[in-house]
Amino acid sequence: MANDTNYKKDKIGNHALKPETMMMSYGYNPQFSEGSVKPPVFLTSTFAYQTPEEGEESFHIMAGRKPAPEGNVGGLIYSRFNHPNVEIIEDRLSLFEGSESSVICSSGMGAISAILLAYLRPGDVIVQSAPLYGGTETLIRKFLPQFNIQTGEFHNGLDEAGMLSALREAGNKGRVAMVFIESPANPTNSLVDFAALNRVLDVIERETGHRPLSVCDNTLMGPVFQQVVPHGIDMAMYSLTKYVGGHSDLVAGAVCGSRDMLKAVRATRGALGLNLDPHTSWMISRSLETLSIRMQRAADSGRKVAQWIADNPYIKATILHPDFIENDAYQSVYKRQCLGPSSTFSFVLDISKADAFRFINNLSIFKSAVSLGGTESLVCHPGSTTHSGVAPDMRAKFGVTDGLIRLSIGLEHPDDLIVDLDNAFKITFDSTSD
Repeated sequence: MANDTNYKKDKIGNHALKPETMMMSYGYNPQFSEGSVKPPVFLTSTFAYQTPEEGEESFHIMAGRKPAPEGNVGGLIYSRFNHPNVEIIEDRLSLFEGSESSVICSSGMGAISAILLAYLRPGDVIVQSAPLYGGTETLIRKFLPQFNIQTGEFHNGLDEAGMLSALREAGNKGRVAMVFIESPANPTNSLVDFAALNRVLDVIERETGHRPLSVCDNTLMGPVFQQVVPHGIDMAMYSLTKYVGGHSDLVAGAVCGSRDMLKAVRATRGALGLNLDPHTSWMISRSLETLSIRMQRAADSGRKVAQWIADNPYIKATILHPDFIENDAYQSVYKRQCLGPSSTFSFVLDISKADAFRFINNLSIFKSAVSLGGTESLVCHPGSTTHSGVAPDMRAKFGVTDGLIRLSIGLEHPDDLIVDLDNAFKITFDSTSD
């Protein structure tokens, strides 16, 4: 970050400004836009150069033939490559994640695709944590093998020896080029120990002379309750559709990491046309201003709702909320890596799919929908929706059973959410309620 540029100011004297403060102004100079306090939406497909020499230089930088100026990604050319609105949110998301740079894409799956296509080649192997979001599972397990990219997996991100064994076994298929993890995982909130994973990658590098890249889907907690790049993970990936967008009114994704690491991702985004449009980028700049307070409020409500479900008088429930998972190894990693629990969690009941559907149908405030992290509270049955494309035996292995129900807690008053749940539990599971 350039401290001598007023609109990229990150310090006052020796005091480092907090991300929440910089979300209001960082990367935007009102004097460039008629004094407008908020950035306008730059609805243009192309950008004019003052001279043809400037245009030539910009294309050299964009194509990677010349390095970009320090702290810059190059001049504006064409909105498929970059535009002011996307550059503003790339700067600001990097501040929250604690990364050197970010690349914004048109969806979370677009961000994942840009990473995989930038760094994987035929004959390579990608090792994943399990479970992953259903769309990611499908991309890795079904799409990549069509291009002779093999897969491996591990099921316990807290088991260092198990992760090492999984990577060594995957190495029998080819060069292990990447480890893709989701931590916390959707929908179980299982964790991967970043320090342990880095030690495993150190061993693989010593044994093979090659260090696989590490990528973490940080959607469920980041960037307010978890930053993964500062923990030594090469790239953080986000579905900005969720908490960062935060209003269930946009679709976008992001990749965060070092400038060098993201050069290939940025080039892939431009080549495949995965850049985000100016209007949606502007909406994200709006959302970043309230991200911290939204996530904090939703997390507070989520704890209260999870506690009520744990204590409910109608049916025994297992709570897959980070604060309620009674496992010493889990809690040790959770306290080391995370600053809070976020507000998406699942609970598991010993019931059939039909009973799960009946319960969901008895809710009034919670909307039955996929996605998460919006201002409204959502309820989802992952086994029949987000993870329905995963083979039944794999779902069973991951714990995505017919009785697993996922909640995304929004900004309604928690007392009202609890009353809604109490009513649905009573109607569905209390035999005396008739």
